[in-house]
Amino acid sequence: MPRHKRVAQELPTIWRVPDSLWERIAPILAELDPPKRTGRPRIDARAALDAIIDRLRSGVQWNQLPAEFPSDSSVHRTFQRWIARGVFDRLWATLVIECAELGGVDWEWQAADGAMGKARLGGTPLAPTQPIAARME
Repeated sequence: MPRHKRVAQELPTIWRVPDSLWERIAPILAELDPPKRTGRPRIDARAALDAIIDRLRSGVQWNQLPAEFPSDSSVHRTFQRWIARGVFDRLWATLVIECAELGGVDWEWQAADGAMGKARLGGTPLAPTQPIAARME
């Protein structure tokens, strides 16, 4: 008997931040990640955000981003800078709120990923070997 399979809504391969959403995001970037005054100019923030969202949606490796986006190393560097400065948390909150307003967040279904298994080489030697009850006596 076949298992019930959830049919995902078909999403476009390349997703771009709509102008109305960008109007809400641009001030956050201007405040928390302003342009540098000197040195090599950064990549376009909107293109970087498009690439980051595409990577998060598809799960591809950074070096497998489609050619339509800026270079993978520049996008990854931008993502790391935004994480370190707390920019991405604010951006993501704005994206989730906007998506929820459009009915795009399905809170009924969620997934978690993890690895379960024994530690290689038996784990740490500092781990207690007696049951908790035996140690309390």
